[in-house]
Amino acid sequence: MVDMYSLFCLLSLTALAYASDVLEFTDSNFEDNIKPLNLALVEFYAPWCGHCKRLAPEYEKAATTLKDNDPPVPLIKVDCTVETSTCSKHGVSGYPTLKIFRNGEVSEDYSGPREAGGIVKTMASKAGPTSKEITSVAEAEKFLGKNDYVVFAFYSSSSDKVAETFHKVADSMNGECKFAHSTDKAVLEKYGYKNNIVLFQPDSLKSKFEEAERKYSDDMTLYAVKDWLKKELLGLCAHRTMDNADKFVTPYVVAYFDVDYKKNVKGTNYWRNRVMKVGKKLRDAGKNVNFAISNHKDFSHELGEYGLNDVKGDKPVVAGRDKSDKKYVMQEEFSMDNLEKFVNDMLDGKLEPHIKSEPLPEDNSGGVKTVVGKNFDEIVNNNDKDVLIEFYAPWCGHCKSLEPKYTELGEKLIDEPGITIAKMDATANDVNKPYEVTGFPTIYFAPKGSKQNPKRYEGGREVKDFIKYLAKESTDELQGYDRNGKKKKGGKKQEL
Repeated sequence: MVDMYSLFCLLSLTALAYASDVLEFTDSNFEDNIKPLNLALVEFYAPWCGHCKRLAPEYEKAATTLKDNDPPVPLIKVDCTVETSTCSKHGVSGYPTLKIFRNGEVSEDYSGPREAGGIVKTMASKAGPTSKEITSVAEAEKFLGKNDYVVFAFYSSSSDKVAETFHKVADSMNGECKFAHSTDKAVLEKYGYKNNIVLFQPDSLKSKFEEAERKYSDDMTLYAVKDWLKKELLGLCAHRTMDNADKFVTPYVVAYFDVDYKKNVKGTNYWRNRVMKVGKKLRDAGKNVNFAISNHKDFSHELGEYGLNDVKGDKPVVAGRDKSDKKYVMQEEFSMDNLEKFVNDMLDGKLEPHIKSEPLPEDNSGGVKTVVGKNFDEIVNNNDKDVLIEFYAPWCGHCKSLEPKYTELGEKLIDEPGITIAKMDATANDVNKPYEVTGFPTIYFAPKGSKQNPKRYEGGREVKDFIKYLAKESTDELQGYDRNGKKKKGGKKQEL
């Protein structure tokens, strides 16, 4: 039988003809080609599908990375408008459908992220043990020569406390970085470590401002090592990507420019080193702030949230968030002096935060109050009233269907002194934490005195459903309705 690596290399020759690392299988070759693969990810797609078109560049980038994984993980696609037999056999009813195959059989449906970094982490974590055993100096040099952070454990016996803790860490952080271990005497001598866990920085990120190898020297416990790693993996100035953006805690400052660690390492590090120099100075002065660089094209949506929709020139543009998650933009042209002043002023509360907001409404006297970025605190965080707020999108069909019912609700409760009915266009205004909007409409109930703990409304969307919910949940009993949502005698003559 042809081994997986040889077959993958053979199949890749076909892909090269199309300048793609994604392999395309058909009805005639799917069964024969999929059987020898220990692990593969298959996308069943339709060329006209919008979701498939959005996935395509991410799938391609992931395929390019995973073909060099150890072991390699092939990414495959099948056009279901042509290869109907294969798609029918595997129960494909929507696009794209992604399935993980092992040795020719479906192992599980793929439910992980659908951007390149997430696909790579998910599939690499399924491809082998969480930590690679290194048995020679040559193997260690090759493994450490890749452009990845590597957490490396050096120990003489698998019964050592270091070994025990390290493998627990590798299992729990699988996919967040690369893990390797060795008991080989020559490897331990080569790197000069014994019974140690060491974080190795990739060559592309090495600089004179921080250590390229960082040895762990605290309590050898799972949680202590994990906490240390989460901090150290960000370093003094991390390469922030779509894949690790959620790892950054406030306050942080990001320099956005044409970051490219594949084609332009020198140019990328030219600007990164300037950010690092400022970062080291401020860190040494006791300032608590994280620094990062990001590709401005990858984060174009985020830049839009800062009002930086049209980034021009080679110099970075800078934006950040303070510990309260408020947003700030450096207005001056990038320089180390300007960056230092911007960070200090942000940390010291001397800057006006950037708020994405529509204009304040000229008339807000109706039953449903219009909330924009500039009056969010005034209306929603008003601790004198409970608030029911709908986050909507103007183009959302469900929101349009809800609008007349929501307006009726506002009119029925307009004279209730203890509650506000509100709505906000979440596509045109900043949505403050702790509110999270992942679809439209999203509705929250924020009780007075507990504005940091709003409750997501999951009830029915008829007027009577809202009133029954609010009558029960309101901090102070409604004047027109009892706690069961029944209209009180003598109250306003309104019918549900």
